[in-house]
Amino acid sequence: MTDTSPQNAFVGILWMVFTGFCFVGVTALVKMLGTRLPAPQTAFLRYAFGLVLVLPALKAVLAAKITRKQLGILSVRGAVHTGGVILWFFAMARIPIADVTAMNYVSPVYVTIAAALFLGEKLAFRRIIAVSLGLVGALIILRPGFRELNPGHIAMIFVPMSFGASYILAKRASSELSPTVIVTMLTVVVSIGLAPIAYPVWITPTAYEMAILAGVAVLATLAHYAMSLAFQAAPVSVTQPVTFLQLVWAVLLGSLVFGEAIDPFVVLGGAIIVASVSFIAWRESILKRRRLTSATNGED
Repeated sequence: MTDTSPQNAFVGILWMVFTGFCFVGVTALVKMLGTRLPAPQTAFLRYAFGLVLVLPALKAVLAAKITRKQLGILSVRGAVHTGGVILWFFAMARIPIADVTAMNYVSPVYVTIAAALFLGEKLAFRRIIAVSLGLVGALIILRPGFRELNPGHIAMIFVPMSFGASYILAKRASSELSPTVIVTMLTVVVSIGLAPIAYPVWITPTAYEMAILAGVAVLATLAHYAMSLAFQAAPVSVTQPVTFLQLVWAVLLGSLVFGEAIDPFVVLGGAIIVASVSFIAWRESILKRRRLTSATNGED
């Protein structure tokens, strides 16, 4: 069980703050790439660099003796994640950083819905309200009918769905495989999945573009590692609200560096989504604590 002491909570918050810096750095670098390179190619190069970073973990994957069923789950997860990554790179080059960051928050909402539909988890009334508010937040950001939506916004509607499905499949695999194996296999499968999609649209990248994509791979890997350390140090109910800082930094970065207008509706929608997701995380923490208490009392 995660230690909930104030010191550990503070450490968890610090790791989550660092995670946010890394993720915002990823979006900034991808924004700097622009639209010259096709989205499948930029996604492939990012994961190809990621492969180099996970090479030391391949020994653990081989030692895990993955079964055919486990390989099937990991492969489906990789396919779903591949689609999400392509759409994310496509959207990132075409819409404001704040829009992408805010809409990424919807992923846990989709995870909650999918867990109820496919994993048999109960969806209590309060969680239904929280999920509904999260979707309302997404509508506030998009404002269909009130502003023009470009293809990047349409792509971002499906990105959280893809990543949410990927998370659910990872959750199923985590009961039998270690996080190292799951993360490494995701990098391998996505790289393989992106290669045939990237090849037909390939444009020779410049040294500058390659350097940026290498930076994306490093920052993304650091972000995922820091996030895992945050989850180890403190409950998700403590660390989840901190993710709202990513939107604050994304708004400032987009405005100060890329000259993007600050959209109050995006900030409002993002705040509603984060509040919704934080409530869901808090309820999960409460229910988990009750289950552990019940199990302990049962043993006594």
